Amino acid sequence: MKQTKLPIWIFTAVRIIVGWHIFYEGIVKLLDPTWSAAPLLLESTWIFSDFFKSLALNPDMIAVVNILNTWGLILIGLGLFLGLLTRVSAISGAVLLTMYYFVQPPFAGLMLLGHTEGSYIWVNKLLIEIVILIMIAILSKKWFFSLDSLILDIKESKKAGKKNGAIEVPQEDNPEFSELPLLDRRRVVKNLISLPVLGVFSYAVMKNLGYESHEEKRLKIDGVTSASVKTRNFSSLGDLKEKVSMSKLGDLEVSRLICGGNLIAGAAHTRDLIYSSQLLKNYFTDEKIWETFRLCEASGINSAIVRTAKDTIKVLNQYWDLGGKIQWLAQTYSYPEKGKIFDNTQWAIDSGASAVYLQGNIADKWMLAGRVDLFEKFLAHFHGKGIPVGIGGHELEVVKMVEENGLPCDFYMKTLHTHNYWSYQPDEPKPPVRLNVPDNYWCRKPKETIKYMEGVDKSWIAYKILAAGALPPEEGFKHAYKNGADFTCVGMFDWQVVEDANIVTDIFKNLSGRKRRLI
Repeated sequence: MKQTKLPIWIFTAVRIIVGWHIFYEGIVKLLDPTWSAAPLLLESTWIFSDFFKSLALNPDMIAVVNILNTWGLILIGLGLFLGLLTRVSAISGAVLLTMYYFVQPPFAGLMLLGHTEGSYIWVNKLLIEIVILIMIAILSKKWFFSLDSLILDIKESKKAGKKNGAIEVPQEDNPEFSELPLLDRRRVVKNLISLPVLGVFSYAVMKNLGYESHEEKRLKIDGVTSASVKTRNFSSLGDLKEKVSMSKLGDLEVSRLICGGNLIAGAAHTRDLIYSSQLLKNYFTDEKIWETFRLCEASGINSAIVRTAKDTIKVLNQYWDLGGKIQWLAQTYSYPEKGKIFDNTQWAIDSGASAVYLQGNIADKWMLAGRVDLFEKFLAHFHGKGIPVGIGGHELEVVKMVEENGLPCDFYMKTLHTHNYWSYQPDEPKPPVRLNVPDNYWCRKPKETIKYMEGVDKSWIAYKILAAGALPPEEGFKHAYKNGADFTCVGMFDWQVVEDANIVTDIFKNLSGRKRRLI
């Protein structure tokens, strides 16, 4: 009875599909200079987590890991795709995927996000593919149309002393294939079936990864701010020059560059781009927030400024439980009209904040109302309680009110940026103080701010330094540090962290012309 060839086609298709997936993962990593295994290793949650994290935090080791991952995936995937050294490729692939499985297993209680697509408590896509690879490794070559089979056919043909015609496989070696001729034309073509599929794969990859929009082709945008898109040359942890330097905020050691809270708040000042906040919320899942914080810590950025709210505290607590160390500089709120001047700030302190400050809009309102008494009560209540306490503000008059009344403030959060960007409109009507008014400015008096802050001997965290993405980071950071800021706070996507860290490092190595004492 003639044996059906359907199982051969099925197993061949399975091998090619798995090879396609693994090969694609390798090619994507090769073509993406931002890719690094570091974020995945930093989120390791199981028995070898300390080892994996140590690899991620060592620049030399992570560079080696990245190369091994990328080329391992490419060679394993190509071997499976073509059916060349199939058994070696399958075993190597199973080992590599098992390591991935150990980094973040889908076990109840260890998964960062609970249920995620592709993970089903113990079983996930990795485990399924591992089992398939083991099956491919133990099956005979004759169960696949492949280059291995073609090479085997040629060897057996020569051994039998026949150059053409049908050669029977000995019954005792593989009875299922005893009726299949070795070197007939159709079988040779079938063994080469993966080659045209490889051509389809190559075309699909280049079409998918090589696409450029009309704007990118015409403008060649190379920015990294929220107002533009950088399409290829993102910096990864392997590009880090050195960790961001530190200084003191009161008695607290804080990195010169501080991560902004946009990633948790899910909101960004982007003028009339009303969809930006929703994009942020969809991009920054809890897992992506933790990944970004890990990347910050690996880059020397040890602090983040985020608001005091339930979602913030929940995300931070989970991150700390995972081993994260980032310090929380809490933006807090005060509601004297409700008799709650201290409640929100005390909540932040009780929840693990390393420093607290009064949110800028609230401070602007108090200043506009002439409520020196509220500033005095707020600062007197929290000053000297073991953590730095500060005042935020968009208006320079906020700092002046606190300073001129001699109030015990440890640091200031004050906006600073130039008006040298194309969308700034000098003739735009300006309210007396910025209270969530839609406009295109956040520092109304940059020159006056720079001049006044020269005489203020307290730490200054400058924010809005990029004018909501209107200024390139190199320009915004340099302007801030040169003109008096001791620290800067910026919202960052994960792919901006290393580049921003490098910019700050370069600026401090070549900082000149600064008049204000560097704290």
